Order: sequence, then C-alpha cells, then structure tokens
Amino acid sequence: MNKDQFVIGVDYGTDSVRSVLINATNGNEIASSVFNYPRWRDGLYCNAADNQFRQHPIDYIEGLETTIKDCLAKAGGSVAGAVKGISVDTTGSTPVAVDSNGVPLALTPGFENNPNAMFVLWKDHTSVNEAAQINEHATKFDINYLKYVGGIYSSEWFWAKLLHILRADEQVRKACHSWVEHCDWIPFLLTGGSGAGNIKRGRCSAGHKALWAEEFGGLPPDEFFSSLDPLLTGFTSRLFTDTFTSDQKAGYLSKEWADRLGLSTDVAVGVGAFDAHMGAVGGQIEPYHLSKVMGTSTCDILVAPTAEMQGKLVKGICGQVNGSVIPGMTGLEAGQSAFGDTYAWFKNVISWPLNNLLKDSAIIDTKTAEALRNEISARIIPELSRQAQLLPIDTSNELAIDWLNGRRTPDADQTLKSAITGLNLGSDAPKIFRALAEATCFGAKSIVDRFIQEGIPVKGIIGIGGVAKKSPFVMQMMADVLGMPIRIHQFEHTCALGAAMFAAVVADIYPTVEDAMAAMGSGFDVEYYPDKQLNEVYTKRYRQYADLGKFVEWQVAVKASNNEHKIYQA
Repeated sequence: MNKDQFVIGVDYGTDSVRSVLINATNGNEIASSVFNYPRWRDGLYCNAADNQFRQHPIDYIEGLETTIKDCLAKAGGSVAGAVKGISVDTTGSTPVAVDSNGVPLALTPGFENNPNAMFVLWKDHTSVNEAAQINEHATKFDINYLKYVGGIYSSEWFWAKLLHILRADEQVRKACHSWVEHCDWIPFLLTGGSGAGNIKRGRCSAGHKALWAEEFGGLPPDEFFSSLDPLLTGFTSRLFTDTFTSDQKAGYLSKEWADRLGLSTDVAVGVGAFDAHMGAVGGQIEPYHLSKVMGTSTCDILVAPTAEMQGKLVKGICGQVNGSVIPGMTGLEAGQSAFGDTYAWFKNVISWPLNNLLKDSAIIDTKTAEALRNEISARIIPELSRQAQLLPIDTSNELAIDWLNGRRTPDADQTLKSAITGLNLGSDAPKIFRALAEATCFGAKSIVDRFIQEGIPVKGIIGIGGVAKKSPFVMQMMADVLGMPIRIHQFEHTCALGAAMFAAVVADIYPTVEDAMAAMGSGFDVEYYPDKQLNEVYTKRYRQYADLGKFVEWQVAVKASNNEHKIYQA
C-alpha cells in the first residue's frame, strides 16, 4: 500500500460533529476538527420538558463541510489528492421525513422552521405512546416481529418516531414520502443521490431500529403497520427491502461535494452506521468483549460469531443483527439513555445561581461575571469527582436511579423516572454526585448481568468516548462495581476512527474490517482494575439499587393507571 493513502471518518454526535483525517497505512491521525451545532447549541426546536429534541439538517451540512475542509487545511500539501475514502457514523435512531427526491422536508419551502420536518434525535421521547402501541400490537401476530430487538420496541426508534410525526403534523404527513435515518442520509447526500428509493439503507440502522430481519425477508409486512394505524399504509413499499453492511460502498463523492470539499470524485463513500457500532470497530472490539461508548448516553456493543448465536435471543436489549458491526459477526446492542447527561443535569441544577443570578450582580461587571461563570462551571465536575472520591462507601449512603431520560436497557421503558433516596441534612453536592455516579455504574452492571443471564459471556470491557477518557473517577468506580477490568482505548475520537477504518475498506485499501482494525488500531493506554473489597460493598449497594428501581417502576405504573382512569371517567 502506498504511504500517501488517506481516509476520512466523520462522527456525528449529539452536540457536535467531528472529522478525522487518517493515514490508512498505520492509523495515525493527520488532523481532526470538531463543529458544534449552532442551532442545537442555542436550544432551537427543542423542548426538554416535553422530551422534544430535534436537529436541523443545516447543522449537519455545515458541520460536514466545515470539519472536512478544516482537516484538509491543517494537513496541507497534496493530502487532498491522496484521500481515497469517506465513511460516516451518526447517533441513532435519528430519522427525518423526506420528499420523493430524498430531501429532508426542513430543507424545502414552508418547512424551514418546523421541528416535525427535522431530524428527530435519538433522545426525543415524544413517541412513548406510539412505542407502547407497537408493543401491544405485536402480540396480535403469530410471528414475533420484535424478537430481534429484545422483545420491546422503544420510543427512541424508527417506527415509533415516524408514527408520532405523522399523527402530530398534518402538513408534514402530506409532504412525507419516506423516512430516513441520519446515517443513511449523509452518504446519500455526499454521493449526490436522487430519489428516496435509491438511498442505500445500512444493515445497522435497519436491523436494530426498524425491525428489518433476514428471517422476515426484509421489514414486517404492510399489514403489520397498516393495522396499527392506517397512516402507515404503504410506507414499507417506499422504504427498503435490501440492506447493506458498512464495508460496502454507497457510491462515490459527487462533483458538487468534491468541489465543495476540494476532493476527487474518485473518493469512495461507505454505507453509514450508528456511532457506537463504528466506535466499537475503532476501539478494536473482540468477540464477547463489551464495548461501551460513554458519552451523553451509553451504547454498549458486543459481537459474537454468527454461527454461535443460532437459536439465541437476548431479551430486553436493542437488538441483535448479523453484520451490523462486523460482517460475519452478530452485533448485539444495549445501552443507557442517560450517562454523561446524568452528570450534566446535576451540574446544571447546582449551577442555577451562576446561570441566572451572577449576570445581574451589583458587585462585578458583566464581562467579569461571565468569565467567573465560565471558570467555575468548568471546575464543577472535576471538583465534585475529587471530593466524591474521598467519601467512604457504605450501604447507608445516598442512593440514586439513573433513569433521568427513561431506561434504554435492559427492558426499554422511556416513561420511567430517576430517583434519589437516603437524603438528610448532611447530604451535600459531592454525596449526591457520588450517588448519581454509582447509579450510572449500576445501570452498566444491569446490562452486563442481562447478557450473562441470557447465555452470552462478557469476557472484558472496552471503554471509549468522552466519559471514558475524561473521568478516572467514574471508570474506577465502574470497574469496582462490575468486578471486571476496563481497558480504555487511547484514540480520542474513536467513533470517527472506526468510520475511517470502514472508509479504508470501501476504498479497497484493506479487504476486510478485521484487516483495517489490525493495521489502523492504536491500542489502549489505560486499564482500570477492580478492588475486590469495594466490589463486595457495591454488590450490596447494587441490590439496593435494584430494589429502588422496582419501587420506581411500580410508582410510575400506578401513576399511569390513575391517569388512564381519570381520562376514562372524563
């Protein structure tokens, strides 16, 4: 292989998009660039109180162009001419309504500021009712169409989001020709695709979120959806039957995008996938090792040889799909709906005076107030971690549940709420923060335990993502809770590196994903080992966490039942 072959991996996260320019020979990073979505940053089109989180496609387009061009500018010289491939990963399920040409409705006249015409972010839970209806409806069929998604359909996924949007907005409903995942649309955009029916749908998104399965020969039949709600009639015919693994080409860079980026139309563009799935590849996943992508939420990925998965169905996870991570392997996905978001929420709560009162101070000027706010805000989580780490661990400590954004797995239920118990007048910020950190680690343990209970061994933990890299406090606690070592991958933008590895395969630089991983993987730089004594205490704490979780589930169920009774009486 020539030394001047380069690839680009693009990783769309919740708050920003990052691109990396990688030397395909050895996996060395030549340049990287991050773009924060300006409309998302300003809170546009979102309403957290109603669990509505939408993103404008313009944020995605601007970020794509800005980061790639920035990487090429940083690299300098003749690097652009030696770029051979681009692959993309995104959050998911994050779909959007498109017209017959495959254009998101928010990019068409009349829909520019309509949140229902924008990408519905994974963490948008406005479709909890639709998800519940899908779960109930599925029980009426002889074929279990939910068998490969853990038996429970989630409001974070494709069909629930589509049905909610169709019900909520008549204008969008009339204009919506099809429904497309973010990770499928970006390659379609880059290749100059025309016609919604020509979008290559990734195996990853289709299998884990849209109920596509090899056993069904594609999606469930139209009858399954039309009998759920007539609004879904005919949608399967406008979606897809075939799916593609991410080692396959979506096409080549269009002239428009080649000109915009300063690249060649010979650049191969790969079929897209979700961030955690490509991140697992970037983090050099091994069979039966759980790759945890730890950011705002967690996505947990495990791969197993497909031949060894025959007859095994894992209950309550986000699906198991042949080839969704590595061709020839079954990819199994789980995760937590809030992880880093849990810490961010608490930081926001205790920062209320900084964010709302400091700017009106009669003692310091506005500029100084803003500088002080920024300084203190940046120190909150590191200092809370330091103070929390000094606290003794005991079964009488404050205890929390991590369901601030519902529960993803095991057993998806986005109606669930968080809770904190054991509070007293001595409960301060570090103690509460420690309880929240424990809760996120206990949530991780519940996932590991579910895999093991279902006959899937977990031989090791691989940590990637922002929390894994930035919080030794949380990582050591997780190792102690799980009673297992955790290896942290040394590459900063691991999901983007995984995308770059796929780009090297679609550009025919390497024949397989495994070959690209071996050549381009950068290894691990930190490993956390469990403390046996602490593990014994945490095992008792975990039982307390499980009992509190059962109480919260009961409480939420009683409240929902009472609300239904009130509606019936009305």
